[in-house]
Amino acid sequence: MIGVAVPAHNEEAALARCLAALQRAARHAELQAEPVMLLVVLDSCTDGSAAIARRAGVHGLAVQARNVGLARQAGAQALLAAGARWLAFTDADSEVADDWLVAQLRHQQAGADAVCGCVTVDDWSLHTAQVRSRYEAHYRAIDGHRHIHGANLGVCAQAYRRAGGFRPLACSEDVALVQDLQATGAHIAWSVTPQVRTSARR
Repeated sequence: MIGVAVPAHNEEAALARCLAALQRAARHAELQAEPVMLLVVLDSCTDGSAAIARRAGVHGLAVQARNVGLARQAGAQALLAAGARWLAFTDADSEVADDWLVAQLRHQQAGADAVCGCVTVDDWSLHTAQVRSRYEAHYRAIDGHRHIHGANLGVCAQAYRRAGGFRPLACSEDVALVQDLQATGAHIAWSVTPQVRTSARR
């Protein structure tokens, strides 16, 4: 089984689109009907996020942490307990490509223990032109990049366990996990192929 965890804190404005994209990815023919468990980790939600997940037929896990590291950690633990062999992570303000999971698993089949993908920002309206130009000047959407995004991350269950899982960090929990994976000798694919569109919100 493949497990996908999405941390969410009051994400009713974006969550339906996120889940619809994940469901398309979960139905991709190249997965050969392998089960995919989608899990929204509802972290201290007071809006309609839980109802949106229910209507979409997606599992929800309620936590009271207000901490993305703890939310991702709780999601991963639940998916591992359910038997997931591969863990994939994205964010509620993001939309994965239809072949997102397929692209991650191709790298796993080629020997990768984890896959770090890139993101495409779909709306810069909250920022100045200077912010956008600085970002685009430094971002390298090519194979071999060294960007780390919780919105586009995959890891095999064994490597995740060896690394100790997500730390309970309020930010940069994704960076810490990748550093811990590297410390255990995990093979990481830095790939442009797993595609995710995300927001540029603060």
